[in-house]
Amino acid sequence: MLRLHGEMIRGGTSKCWIFDHRDVAATGVDVDTLLLAAFNAADPRQIDGVGGASSTTSKAAVVQASPQAGVDVEYAFAQVGIGDERVEWASNCGNCATAVALYAVHHDLVPITSDTTTVRMLNVNTGARLTGTIPTPAGVAPEEGTATVPGTSAPGVPVLLGFQDPAGSTTGRALPTGRALDELTGPDGPVEASLVDAGAPAALFEAKAFGLDGTESPAAFAAAVPALTLLRRQAALAMGLAREGDPVSHAVPKAGIVARPAPYRTTQGILVDQDEYDLAVRMVSMHAPHPAIGLTSAVALATAAATPGTLAHRVARQTADGTLRLGTPAGVVTTQAVPVPDGASPTVLLHRAARRIARAELLVPVPEGRPA
Repeated sequence: MLRLHGEMIRGGTSKCWIFDHRDVAATGVDVDTLLLAAFNAADPRQIDGVGGASSTTSKAAVVQASPQAGVDVEYAFAQVGIGDERVEWASNCGNCATAVALYAVHHDLVPITSDTTTVRMLNVNTGARLTGTIPTPAGVAPEEGTATVPGTSAPGVPVLLGFQDPAGSTTGRALPTGRALDELTGPDGPVEASLVDAGAPAALFEAKAFGLDGTESPAAFAAAVPALTLLRRQAALAMGLAREGDPVSHAVPKAGIVARPAPYRTTQGILVDQDEYDLAVRMVSMHAPHPAIGLTSAVALATAAATPGTLAHRVARQTADGTLRLGTPAGVVTTQAVPVPDGASPTVLLHRAARRIARAELLVPVPEGRPA
């Protein structure tokens, strides 16, 4: 039985286990083997592990101080399988980045020198650079806060998350195929798609192509998941994220539908009027409808909506200040694209919240001595 120290932190609408790279390395066990055992990934209920048996609660990040100039913390993000003994390292997670920022100020990975502290982060999976700005009044790392986000009423420490120069973070281009519109083949024939890479690669489709209006509940949207799963594989090939014969990834590209704003009720029963948001969106997370929206998907949507010719641009309400309000099942998530002077793509900002839930010593049933 191995012992591994970790912290469970809620970042936004995800729960993420954070591990120090040194502690992981000290086990002498391959990190995939370690996480699969710790989360009990083989069981779809993850009964004998720390996983939460959903895509938003079966996540981990391995963190270390960075030797690079301009970076405080490097982290590797892991999406751990659920009923599937596989760890996917191909993507980033903004909610987990929110958790990493809070972890960094509590573990002295960044100096606290004022009433706010900005953590400069590098996601080693994708090369994405992010910032997380946290209030540190009187130079103290906070344990509690009053900030909330759509998808949970629980308060947490406010974190202003910034995605720096997000366009082309994985493929090198905001439009990996060079086109704002592509045509893929779904189970019922050709389907228009916008393939975008910003924050994370994303394959976006118009809701009406699936007989939907983009305001469906997660249960109703689930009917489109099989078709979107097939189309995601085609999008991965078209974007150069996979080759024929490669294992199928359920993490990238992100896949979802967009539509014009219309009135709808959130999963909490709250009525959202069509004037309260700019773009309706429903996303797939691994094998199921996302209960809200992943932050990297939100960045992709913000970029797509600002790019003429894309499906998102076609149906989104355009704003003058770079703000885009996304109508998700959990409520409205607001992004803002802020231009930067050096020719990079705009920084995308999102307001998030984080809370430390537990500090723990995990007892991991992995035979000691397994090679790293």
